[in-house]
Formats: sequence, C-alpha cells, structure tokens
Amino acid sequence: MIRVLLVDDQALLRMGFRLVLEAEDDLQVVGEAGDGRAALDQVAALAPDVVLMDVRMPGTNGIEATQRVVDAHPGTRVLILTTFDLDEYAFAALRAGASGFLLKDAHPSDLVAAIRSVASGDAVVSPRVTRRMLEMFSDRLPAGAPEPDGLDPRLRALTPRELEVLGHVAEGLSNAEIAQRLFLSEATVKTHVGAILAKCAVRDRVQAVVLAYETGLAGRTR
Repeated sequence: MIRVLLVDDQALLRMGFRLVLEAEDDLQVVGEAGDGRAALDQVAALAPDVVLMDVRMPGTNGIEATQRVVDAHPGTRVLILTTFDLDEYAFAALRAGASGFLLKDAHPSDLVAAIRSVASGDAVVSPRVTRRMLEMFSDRLPAGAPEPDGLDPRLRALTPRELEVLGHVAEGLSNAEIAQRLFLSEATVKTHVGAILAKCAVRDRVQAVVLAYETGLAGRTR
C-alpha cells in the first residue's frame, strides 16, 4: 500500500485528489495539509511514502517545504503538482529534491501512474515541462556532439553510452523507451542508469535530469 499525503491550500482540490486516489486499491490517503508548515508536521507524524505537493501556498511554499521534507525524511518522495508550468517553478522544485513534477490538468490516470512511479523510486517529469526546460536552456547547449575534453567535469567519468542514456533520461523517457530507441534490453538501460547515478553522485533519476540540464548535455541526443 502506497501512503499519500495531500498538500494544497484549496480544500476542493484536495477532495478531488482524494476521490481519485482512494479509488485505487494500492493507494491510501493518510492525511491532508493546507500549507507547507502543516505539511512538514504531517510528514513527521505520518511518514507517508509520497507527498503530493502544491507549489504556491501561504506561508511555507511548496518548494521550500519540498527541500525540508527531502532533507529530514529521505524515505519520503515528493511529487509536485501545480497549475503553473513556468520554468522557474519546475526547475526550482526539481533542484529542491522533488522526484516528480506534473501539472494539475494531468489526466487522473497519469497522476495515479506518477505516484506509483515516484513511490517505486523512479522520476516523473511532465513532457511539457521537459520541453520548456529544454527551450530555456537551448542557448547554453553547444551545437553538435560533445567532445570528451569539452565535457563538464561532473560528466567526465561517464562512458559515451552512459552519456547517451543520460541525454535520453533528460528527455523524460522511461527505461523501456530508451531501450527501444537505443536497441538495448531494458535491463541494460537500468544498469546504465545505475552507473550514471553512482558516477555522478546524484541520489536519484530526477537529480540526474537536473544535472543534464545544468551541464548542457540535455538536448544533444535529440
């Protein structure tokens, strides 16, 4: 059973999320909070597996609350859900340690799938947000394939194949989709992703996406 905490300052939205999630046999809503401060208290008391976190709330906002949850409760994953698809919110949430970012207009089935993915340790980034992040960083991305000596120092330990896999991870592709694109087995892609996380000293897949954007790797595989 995946235990979920709902955090949003609009009670009607929390009610809607609860109705969607509690229709699933493997999801349980264990609590609700209307602001970031209350969310921190609820996480400490309830130890949810996933926090569904709004961004704009009075007092402690969702980005600050995400950072504090991740720092104090490493076993709890945060999935940011917001009506705002502005780049700064997406990128700030990911850098704060969120394991996923979806917009509130996502289909209920996509929300349920995202919670399951985040709970299992995977990352979820809306394709729309991924595209906007790529657009935002496009002027920083060098043209052509990267030369080994021109890599950011944080990427130099990666093999050419691992760099390719990381680029596709940054596009928001799943392991299965990467495997299909590169004509590899899904198990091989999973092994590459594990090596990327270890070599780059990032704690999860979504932080690898952030690294790909920060170093200019994102977009080179497109």
